[in-house]
Amino acid sequence: MAKTKTTYLCQNCGAQYARWQGQCNACKEWNTLVEEVIEKKPEKTWKPFTSSTPKKISKPQRINDIKIGKEIRIPTSNQEFNRVLGGGIVPGSITLLGGEPGVGKSTLLLQLSLSFKQKVLYVSGEESQQQIKMRAERINKQESNCFILSETKTQHIFSQIEALEPEILIIDSIQTLHTDYAESSPGTVSQIRECTAELIKYAKETNVPVILIGHINKEGSIAGPKVLEHMVDTVLQFEGDKNYAYRILRAHKNRFGSTHELGIYEMQAGGLVEVSNPSDLLISKTETHLSGTAIAATLEGMRPMMIEIQALVSSAVYGTPQRSATGYNLKRLNMILAVLEKRAGFRLGAKDVFLNITGGISIDDPAIDLAVVAAILSSNEDISISKDICFAAEVGLAGEIRPVTRVEQRVIEAEKLGFASILIAKQSKLPKTDYKINILRVAKIEDVVDVLF
Repeated sequence: MAKTKTTYLCQNCGAQYARWQGQCNACKEWNTLVEEVIEKKPEKTWKPFTSSTPKKISKPQRINDIKIGKEIRIPTSNQEFNRVLGGGIVPGSITLLGGEPGVGKSTLLLQLSLSFKQKVLYVSGEESQQQIKMRAERINKQESNCFILSETKTQHIFSQIEALEPEILIIDSIQTLHTDYAESSPGTVSQIRECTAELIKYAKETNVPVILIGHINKEGSIAGPKVLEHMVDTVLQFEGDKNYAYRILRAHKNRFGSTHELGIYEMQAGGLVEVSNPSDLLISKTETHLSGTAIAATLEGMRPMMIEIQALVSSAVYGTPQRSATGYNLKRLNMILAVLEKRAGFRLGAKDVFLNITGGISIDDPAIDLAVVAAILSSNEDISISKDICFAAEVGLAGEIRPVTRVEQRVIEAEKLGFASILIAKQSKLPKTDYKINILRVAKIEDVVDVLF
């Protein structure tokens, strides 16, 4: 037995220290160092090959001499998932999926597991086989080539992998696994790092893609060491308000594709359903003309879509006016209110302002600034805005209306959905002029007031 040593690991960033100290020198967090016992053994990880297999020594090659073949991906039946990954799952890749508890991470991956034609091993450390079976019957009653394993010890998982030889491996979740080569409890920095390293070695040596589910902490980042996100190939974030039906899948890191794409789902009784045209769902179909509502043409990744913004402006009951924003940056809302007060002469300093983006989604596209301004002014003046008008422009600190990127895609999307007019910045450049939609160009906030009111 090798000598056992004690070390101190930061639970926030994974930095290692020989003795305890109050503050971590790497991430500057306080009281995050925890004592862990690490035992060194000669054989550290699972070995898929026998010792008689000759080891290939890598040699340096000139970059012009390196030959690459055609990229092969494993497509899924879920088109939204394919879009976010860049076309499908890359063999031998490691994908980490994070999200709030109850947002639907396990449901999404179980639906994928049941739809694959390849042999899939779904390993759960949180649910029993009977529980997973009950959920599978609720979301998919067809025959599937999916195998379920309830296990948390990596050595037992790899022994089942050798017997089954799956083509896709799903782990739910990485925080529940533990290995004999780290003696700390499951979920600690050393256990997560060690278990992930074993899975990465397995994926790279067998060319089997591995998908991991990761818990997140109260700050919203993936629990465990930050090095976990550096170790994997793709980091996906599954987000959405549990009180709403819509969920958004984003890529924060993708070595095999773009990080600008996103997938939109709707949570129903039978599981997650893909939303191919989110604009139809995010815009209310009511015929009643109410003040404080405006439509914005936004871009999420490469996908244009229309969203509805609601604002409520009322007299402040208490001494300090309230400022509240759901799905929108509160600091940016305060900036827009200051611009309206200083540059446009609207007295909003003594009024409560509440802003909401319908559907429970969060948008950080600056192109919705003009729609936010229109919704606030509409509520303040108690004058409704026509449902046939949408907005796509940024508001500057001087009160000017600034152009945004890829305005042509926004105009085409608005035209396709039947909008009669769209307000854009005066400096916006469009490649053609023969659009069916009426394009209104504005240079400052006063121009917007003249057009709308």
